[in-house]
Amino acid sequence: MRSALKPTSSEAGNGPANKLLGLEALRFLTAFAILVFHYRHFAFVADEPVGLVPERLPLYGILQVFHDFGAFGVWIFWCISGFIFFWKYRDPIADRSIGGWKFFVLRFSRLYPLHLITLLIVALLQLVYFGLQGSFFVYRENDLPHFLAQLFMASDWGIVHGDSFDGPIWSISVEVMVYFLFFLMLLGTRSWFLNVAVIVACLGAASLHVGAQITNCLALFYIGGLAAMARRAVASSSYGQAIESLAWLFVVVFPPLVASLARDQLDRFDLALFLAYTPVLLFCLSRDVMLPTAVQKAVEAAGNMTYSSYLLHFPIQLVVMIGFTMAGMAVPLYDVGFFAIYLATTLLASYFTYRSFEAPAQNLIREVLLQTGSRTAALGLTK
Repeated sequence: MRSALKPTSSEAGNGPANKLLGLEALRFLTAFAILVFHYRHFAFVADEPVGLVPERLPLYGILQVFHDFGAFGVWIFWCISGFIFFWKYRDPIADRSIGGWKFFVLRFSRLYPLHLITLLIVALLQLVYFGLQGSFFVYRENDLPHFLAQLFMASDWGIVHGDSFDGPIWSISVEVMVYFLFFLMLLGTRSWFLNVAVIVACLGAASLHVGAQITNCLALFYIGGLAAMARRAVASSSYGQAIESLAWLFVVVFPPLVASLARDQLDRFDLALFLAYTPVLLFCLSRDVMLPTAVQKAVEAAGNMTYSSYLLHFPIQLVVMIGFTMAGMAVPLYDVGFFAIYLATTLLASYFTYRSFEAPAQNLIREVLLQTGSRTAALGLTK
């Protein structure tokens, strides 16, 4: 029987399967960047860092870009999501071979089980930390309205304001809104003109400072979708090799060129730069590659760990802070060994969480809900 974690042939498109190993590797690297960036949480008292000297953070000389700019990993995640969604679901949704119920179950089973567990764990841990320190750690809005918003993955829909509980889930909350729009718009058209229109509209909204996070997510998601369309188109193009070469040239030349021409102005054009560069990078990395079986499995495992690492690293930090507080000791923030233990613990926990909880939960939910939905539809009880 086909695993519920694997797309059907219609979901994956026609022709030989491309496992997108390059994107899996980039996804892991992006998650790693966020882990490094959030390492500074160990310097926080309540929601502010105290006495933090960024240049002294572990391996700063090597990992400076992650320590300083790792937060932009969220934007890369959104773009990768757009690529994968248009790669897997564009045609099946437009052709009505994947309906609303199935699409909802696929997304719900992928995101919600671990979100619910980490939400409950952080809620309890924050109470312990509050009892020790008289304040919450990093994310302070831990009240009932914020809990209910988190429960429905709606923490950043404008219903409540402020970071709460397992704070990194904010980006997933925004992306969930984009999933709904993605599905509804594909019922109307699958034309790439729609992607361009969405991106232009989002850039216009961004220039007016309207709906910053949702418009950023939409723009990056839909331009990632354009990259997926380009990858499929190049597969049947006689100019494929020339296009590949030009794309790789752009990927290599663009960053140093921009840095040399606009070094002090990059923050003014960050979204535009990501919209220009990231989809081309995804196009290049999405080329089908042949790797030894062991390497391929390692890359796939690394990609599978990303969601777990994203949701687990803050609860792990919170446990560490509670432990050091109870022991009356200061966290060795600038110690390379402590930094390595934090990263290794998070990655190991993420690996085993995916294998022992995420994947089984996905399979169980999909088996129960999709089979139930199929039986109900057969009885004529659904539209």
